[in-house]
Formats: sequence, structure tokens, C-alpha cells
Amino acid sequence: MTVSLLVGTTKGLFLVTSEDRSDWSVDGPHCDLWPINHAIGDAGTGTIWAGGGSEWEGTGVWRSDDRGASWTLSKLAHGQSEAFFADNDDVAKLFDWKPSPPAPFTGEISALWSLGRVGDRLYAGSKPATLFSSDDGGETWEKVSSLSDHPSAAEWQPGAAGLLLHTIVADPGHPEKFWIGISAAGVYATEDGGATWDRRNRLSNAEACGHHHHPAAPRDGQTGLCVHNMVRADGAGDILYQQNHHGVYRSRDGGRSWDDITDGLPSTFGFPVHVHPRDGETIWTLPLNGDATGRYPPDAAAAVWKSTDGGESWEAKRDGLPQVACYFTVLRQAMSGDSANPAGIYFGTNSGSIFASTDEGESWDEIARHLPTVLCVEAVET
Repeated sequence: MTVSLLVGTTKGLFLVTSEDRSDWSVDGPHCDLWPINHAIGDAGTGTIWAGGGSEWEGTGVWRSDDRGASWTLSKLAHGQSEAFFADNDDVAKLFDWKPSPPAPFTGEISALWSLGRVGDRLYAGSKPATLFSSDDGGETWEKVSSLSDHPSAAEWQPGAAGLLLHTIVADPGHPEKFWIGISAAGVYATEDGGATWDRRNRLSNAEACGHHHHPAAPRDGQTGLCVHNMVRADGAGDILYQQNHHGVYRSRDGGRSWDDITDGLPSTFGFPVHVHPRDGETIWTLPLNGDATGRYPPDAAAAVWKSTDGGESWEAKRDGLPQVACYFTVLRQAMSGDSANPAGIYFGTNSGSIFASTDEGESWDEIARHLPTVLCVEAVET
């Protein structure tokens, strides 16, 4: 089995690949050095999609149909560079710039933060929080107005990085049903292919959570609305897990109610969460010390925390991870896994390292280093 890690960074997309999960090669950067916030792939066809951009480059989805050998860009919005080069002929000639066709959502969005396949349809989430869909593999895009027009949209508040639609979670067996995460508006679900949306943030054990003064903490019977990442347990019904700005939560009913399962972790703050490909009770997360205290591993000693009982108890896994003066951050899309047996788990850091475990998180190896800041890691198997 060949595993390719799609590593989105602040300086393009990299492919970190191994045929045996032991020796790894690094290829890149791709996508013209655009910041790539998220990337996904189709193992059967070799297609890769990478979404990102910025206020300078603009916003778009890069696509490769040949496993990264060549790329095309579908631009959703122009950035500042378009007007800058248009107004500066000498600089445009120096950089061999050519004007681009009109981009349909220019002035509305500044970057893409998530990609997801739901059935045969491709979805993308942006900053500010907007959902887009494509029925032609990412060549053209339409806004999903039913979400933007949701009655609660006027109440959505930005997190520290802005108002982001950063997570898209599918149910492979039911393409009309999927979930999204918005920071800071919480979880929304559709069961009719995006025609209507249900806001799902009810906290089932609200009384047990006590009172917190932090603005992102759970209150009024709801989880904290600044969801950071969310995953679905395949083959286990509608079990969802989310790492929130203030806690880790589990839902056994598709997000209609959430249990706080933070107890046993060293902090309430973190970004990624990952679930086992076959065991819906086994999950991993990487807690950080807090939003205002550095956002690095507690005590500057790295650990991936693992639960094998759906978050009822947790154990720190440190073997192979730095235990002294470790100040890296692992961002929301920067943890993923494969479906091998035992399952492989991977995460990337803002210091440019990729760590891999081929024994379900019990031990870790650094398989790449000195990359740009890692924004996402997604595993694709062939």
C-alpha cells in the first residue's frame, strides 16, 4: 500500500509519499506557492484538489488529474494582485503576469479553508463562512445560498482567524446528509443535500460542565460555538467527535446532542481530532496549553492523547515525540490517518515537521522536517 500525505502549507502543497510507511519522499511545492489550507484526493482516479489562497493571490481550488504532476486553477475570487499587476505594467512584465478571466465571487471571499466530497459533488468552505458546490469536479462553483440565508447567519461571530467554514464531514452511505463546522457559529447539518440546514450545538451534559468565564466556553445549554475540527466515525452510525476551542465533544445522534468528554485531558484547547477507520470508539487529539498561553503542548512536552472508549478516558502517547522545549502548534486540519491494519496516524506542525505513527499512535517518528508552516495533512492510499 502506498500512502501519500497531502501536506498543505503556507508555501504551497507538498506530497509526502511512502510505499511501505517506512521510507518517505517529499515532492513540492505545488500550486504556485499559494497558501493551501486544505487538500483532498481520490485514490481511484489520482485526482487531487487543493484549496486556499489569500487576500493577495485570491481564492481558488487547484486540481491535478495525474497525482500532482500538473495542475490547473479554478479561481473563485481575485485578490489584490490582480489590480496591482494591472496597474503596473513593468512589474507585470517582470513576473510574466497575464490577466485572469473574471472570478465569480470577487469581493465576497478571501480564502478557502475546507474541501469535501459528498457523493459525486465537491464542496468548499471559505472565509468568511460560505459554502460552495461543484458538480463538474471543481471546474465551476455555485454558492449554497440555503446556508448563507439561514436565520441564524446574522448571529455568526468570527473566531480569532475570522469567520471560517473550515470542516465538511460526509456520510459515505447517504450523500444527501453531511455536516459542516463554522468558527464561531458551531455545527450545522443537512439531510436533504443542502436544501435545508439544522443548527446542532445542544450540550447533553450541560450541568456537569460547570461555569466558565471564557467567551468560547459552553453556556446556555450549548457547546462552545467555536468548533475547531469535526470527524465522523465510519461504520458506526452518526457518531461525531469535535475538538472545540473549549473542550472535546462526542455526539451519538448526528450532532443533535453533544457530550463533553474533555475530562482526563490536560487542557480544554486544541485544534485537530481524528477517529479510527474501523473502531468508532478510538480517537486521537493533540491538546495545546491554551489560546492565551502560547498554543503549544502543555509543559512544552508533546503528546497525542488517545481514547479507546469514546472519550470516557484518555492516555498520553509520547514515544518518539519531543519532550523538552517543544513549542509547536498543530492546526485544525493537520492530523489525518490511513486505513491500514494497524492504522497509521499523521500530523504536521507549524514548525514544518510531519510525524507518523504506524501502530495507532503508540509510537511516533518524524518523517519530514523543515517544511513551511503546515496547515493540513490528508492521507490518500493507493
